[in-house]
Amino acid sequence: MVRKASKNPADYIGPLNINGLEGRMLHMPPRKAAHANKEILFIYGHHSSLERWWGLTQVLNRYGAVTMPDLPGFGGMDSFYKIGKKPTIDNLADYLTAFIKLRYKRKKVIIAGMSFGFVVATRMLQRSPELAKKVTLLVSIVGFAHKDDFTFSKPRYYGYLTATKAMSHRPFSTFFRYVALNQHVLRAVYARTNNAKHKFKHVQTKEEFDHLMDVEVGLWHGNDVRTYMFTSTEFLNLDNCTKQVDLPVWHVAAKSDHFFDNHLVEQHMRVIFRDFHRIEVDLTTHAPSVIADEKMAAPMIPDKLRRVLMATK
Repeated sequence: MVRKASKNPADYIGPLNINGLEGRMLHMPPRKAAHANKEILFIYGHHSSLERWWGLTQVLNRYGAVTMPDLPGFGGMDSFYKIGKKPTIDNLADYLTAFIKLRYKRKKVIIAGMSFGFVVATRMLQRSPELAKKVTLLVSIVGFAHKDDFTFSKPRYYGYLTATKAMSHRPFSTFFRYVALNQHVLRAVYARTNNAKHKFKHVQTKEEFDHLMDVEVGLWHGNDVRTYMFTSTEFLNLDNCTKQVDLPVWHVAAKSDHFFDNHLVEQHMRVIFRDFHRIEVDLTTHAPSVIADEKMAAPMIPDKLRRVLMATK
């Protein structure tokens, strides 16, 4: 169905119930009749919500229908802990497999994964290789493939690993949620932390600072703490290079990515995928917290990739 575009993400968000877990899903019908049969599945990354990536889905919507589901434990969705499972990358990958089989059935689909979302998509294709036949285009937006891709110093890496392991268990996760993530503590401290400095360094006014902080508070409160910490431990130990995927990948790399070494990312992805196409974009951080509209999101889908999206059937 083609309908007039809305500027309100709430107009496209509905409930999602799968495998005993309740969350939300954003679905945008194609803007043009010519794209009526083109489906794009966007998988968001860590520290996310449907609203955070609204601007990016608007850009993707120029090339077909866009669907973005919540991941268990993120965006306010129930976590795997509710059904007695852990939020491993394997479990997230199997959840995504179930979603694709239910949602697309006999349809072909373009898959675009954002950062950690691309990690989950990769693992899904490794665990369910038959799905590769359904994928007409695979896109990585600042994705990664191996723990060595991180640019952290060894002390910082092992510090993160120790902290996330500890805080993926109760009562540490409970303490972190209600003390460290108390909105007053976040507003006083968060902008001074190492990773957050990259997000706030271009903020010039108090109004901009307050808006960005509101977004960050919402993101921290919308993600299940145990899931956030457990999955952090998972990707800090990541090795997706153990099994190949019979698809080429188009990879959007941030020129000034403060998390990843783009050359190592390329080396590891070349091990996994049949072919690799890298497009570097001039982003000043791994990914911005606030992407309010299409204009702000546009640099994340560069012209070369737009042409590929347009040509993909």
